[in-house]
Amino acid sequence: MKTQSQLRMEEGASRKGSKVLGTWIDAVGWDEAVEQVVSWGNSRASRYVCVCNVHSVVTATGDAEFRHALGAADMATCDGAPIAWTLRRLGFPKQERIAGPDLMWRYLRRAEALGHRVYLYGSTDQTLRKLRDRCALEFPRMLVAGTHAPRFGHCSLADDEADIAAINASGANVVFVGLGCPKQEKWMAAHRERIHAVMVGVGAAFDYHAGTQRRAPVWLQDHGLEWLYRLAAEPRRLMRRYLVTNTLFVVRISLQLAHSKWASKRHPWSGEIETGEVYQDLH
Repeated sequence: MKTQSQLRMEEGASRKGSKVLGTWIDAVGWDEAVEQVVSWGNSRASRYVCVCNVHSVVTATGDAEFRHALGAADMATCDGAPIAWTLRRLGFPKQERIAGPDLMWRYLRRAEALGHRVYLYGSTDQTLRKLRDRCALEFPRMLVAGTHAPRFGHCSLADDEADIAAINASGANVVFVGLGCPKQEKWMAAHRERIHAVMVGVGAAFDYHAGTQRRAPVWLQDHGLEWLYRLAAEPRRLMRRYLVTNTLFVVRISLQLAHSKWASKRHPWSGEIETGEVYQDLH
């Protein structure tokens, strides 16, 4: 029987997508993304999924540990509209935005039908209580196997081992991780092979679905302006983050796209990424 590491190597060799500022992003649609989580969840495979936005890919350029966590993910989706737009320019014209809150909710519908068990890890006890109530209302037949809000700051080895034991004992098929970026991605990378379930990092999804934080209107999301809505809601916390990361992204991705266009014209026979089929062995 093949080990999970061997299976990941085989899958990595046939993944479709491209690098955005050095971070691999999978070119997947909604059905493919959800069904992949379902498939891994059926066998409680120790996998993890990252949802990547502009802040993620820019931060990864200066944080080696975070960059490794994103690169080692079993699936990395376009959480931000600019990332989806970039993949369209890199040869995947139908690429959709696969955002964390929406991926979570779409999977929960499938989990209810399939009898999957779900664990919610992160945020605060208050938010988790509200989120659990919302899940019970929206998906009455779905079982939330457990919830836990780890303490802020450093987690002791004993606490970490206790968290792992609780998650594994719950029988969860999927663990949604809401620790915020880049903490949740680093946590998932460190716990692969230790957590016997699929881990999906969903950032602020817990707050959105619990109703403790409002999400941008759909029309702003569709036009890539969700960041502006969040900035208006939390200017003091997010001003520097968006000013710096958004500017760096625009400059760097313009250079990447220009280089890609130049390379494809110079070597049209080489199968450059603008042809629409890019494969990479990630593991």
